[in-house]
Order: sequence, then C-alpha cells, then structure tokens
Amino acid sequence: GVMKLSMLRNLAVVGMGTALLAACDHNDNNRNTPEPEPEPVMLTYEVTIENISAAQPLSPVAVLLHGEQSLWQVGESASAALEVLAEGGDNSDVLATEGTLATESGSAPVGPGSNESYQLTVSDEQAAYLSVVTMLVNTNDAFTGITNKALSEMAVNDSMAMMLPVYDAGTEANSEAAGTIPGPADGGEGFNAERDDADTVSYHPGVVSSQDTLPDSVLMAEHRFDNPVARLIITRVE
Repeated sequence: GVMKLSMLRNLAVVGMGTALLAACDHNDNNRNTPEPEPEPVMLTYEVTIENISAAQPLSPVAVLLHGEQSLWQVGESASAALEVLAEGGDNSDVLATEGTLATESGSAPVGPGSNESYQLTVSDEQAAYLSVVTMLVNTNDAFTGITNKALSEMAVNDSMAMMLPVYDAGTEANSEAAGTIPGPADGGEGFNAERDDADTVSYHPGVVSSQDTLPDSVLMAEHRFDNPVARLIITRVE
C-alpha cells in the first residue's frame, strides 16, 4: 500500500512538470517575435548584341536597366539625349537618364559581323525594364535598339532573342552629304543642335547611296540596310 501511494505521488509530480513545460512552450510560441526581413535577391542579366549589317558599325552601345519608361516612342519627338546619340554616337547622356538602376556602356564600336556582351545586376525589389540603344554611324541619325522591355517574368537560365529594327531619330535630314556623317564612310560632323528634319522618331526608310539616285551621297551600296541590322539576346544568368 505504501509503495503504491509513493508511485502515485511520483506520477503526479511528473504530470505537473509536464504540464508546466507545456505551459512554458505554449507561452514561448505566443511571443510576438518580429519576422526577419528577407534578404533581397540579386538578379543578373547578360545582354548580347550582334551586328548583322554589311557596313554599318554600331556606336558604343548603351545598356540600361530602369523603372518603367520608354527612351523613345515612334511618332514622338526624340529627347535631347537620344538626339546626341543618334547623330554622333555619344551615349553618355542616354546613360545618365533619370530612373536608371544599372547601366553598361560598350567600350568601342561594334563592327559588322561582331558582337559584344554586357552584364547588369539589380535587386528583385526593383521591377527592371531593359533599354538598349546604339547609332548606325554611317548614317545621319539612324539608331537601333529596344526600350522598356520587361524582364520580371524571366527565370534563371531563361533566354530570349529578337531582331532589332532601325529607327530614324528625325532630328537631322538624311542628306548623306559630305561632312554630315560621323562614321568611317565620311568622318563628318556628329551632333548638331539644329533640328532640320521631321522631328519625330520613325522607322528608317534606309539610305540611298551614290550608286543609286543620290549622286551627292558619300555612302556606297554596301552601306544600305534592310531592317533589321542587329540581333539581341537577353539571358538571366543569376
């Protein structure tokens, strides 16, 4: 009888201890501990441009990741920054566009048959849109590229390729005259603040050349182009 009573007492003590532990655990779980802030995920994109023209070097390429905005719009007037690039190949004003998250600049012109790649990294907290722009230097004010391309749906190792059309900035008349083209076909003037064309961005009709119906042109048949003139490949690598 004594042994049985002692066992009952021990069981009661163990039971009380278990209840106390359970109560402690329950109280711990109810504490309002703040959730740790998730670390931002870094997204890296590789952008490759291939020049598929016959004789149109591309000026040092401007590559930008930015918030949702377009650097140009067909049918609208070109910005001053785009005019500087499209007439003379200088990408510095475009790269300084407000709202950019990351930028890369080509180190030199991309010649016909050549390609160049760039890598840009942003946080996943920022919705990134891509713009790429470069001048066809053997023209008055032709440029190619893409603007405001959404990248948020791309997963790691996703890749997309597209052909790039040629645009006319509409800021300089396509005279093809000596002294007006900055590329190796002429070595003429680059940017000129005067706007003597339609002053709207359009798809480029192509150059005419001196071997066609424009005898004063400094351009030859090899400088002609049909759309497109470049291929763009975008890959999310991280």
